[in-house]
Amino acid sequence: MEPYLPYEVEHIYPDYSLYPSLTKDTAYGYLTRGCPRGCAFCHVAAKEGKKSIQVANLSEFWNGQKNIVLCDPNILACKDWKKLLQQLINSRATIDINQGLDIRMMTEEKAEMLNKCKLRRIHFAWDRYEDGPKVLPKFRLFRKVWEQHRKWDDHSIIVYTIVNFDTTPEQDLERIYKLRELGYWAYVMVYDKEHCTDDFYKDLQRWVNNRIIFAKCKTFDEYLKFKYG
Repeated sequence: MEPYLPYEVEHIYPDYSLYPSLTKDTAYGYLTRGCPRGCAFCHVAAKEGKKSIQVANLSEFWNGQKNIVLCDPNILACKDWKKLLQQLINSRATIDINQGLDIRMMTEEKAEMLNKCKLRRIHFAWDRYEDGPKVLPKFRLFRKVWEQHRKWDDHSIIVYTIVNFDTTPEQDLERIYKLRELGYWAYVMVYDKEHCTDDFYKDLQRWVNNRIIFAKCKTFDEYLKFKYG
């Protein structure tokens, strides 16, 4: 199966008039498709291929709109990342990268270029507990570069954290505490939430994902005492 759509489909300019309430002053699209990671909980590799490749230039779905929603699964893994980020910079539009940027691919140069983009928010992910030694230095690097140019704002930088998949509750809490220590806000995503009956994960998600509660209760135990008395 080829990891891309037919040329005439992939490269046609979207008919934004179909969804006027969603697309007023906003462009949606992909610059790349595919991801080399092949995570067991994710369908991107099976659907789009285990390689991040460029499939479009920005001008193919953007024509001066004030906002851009980018849906790429792993743009930083694409060999053309520099050219594509420069297109986003040149647009001067407000950009929402709605998928998780691969922190494992972060370099100082990539962090500098992302800083030049007019980003509404950034999503990273720390889903695999065993990736800790790889991702923690990258999180530190990104924050260091970011703070050279602007005030750090954890409200606009979110780290997806999958739980109830292949980690223990202790490992889940370790990731959340470590991210908080580094100044990042974790966002707990319960795997197969529909069939999850463990109250631990429901309480964990409520604690972390509610910013007011997470700011007030510094530990999970403190939250449980706050909730249950």
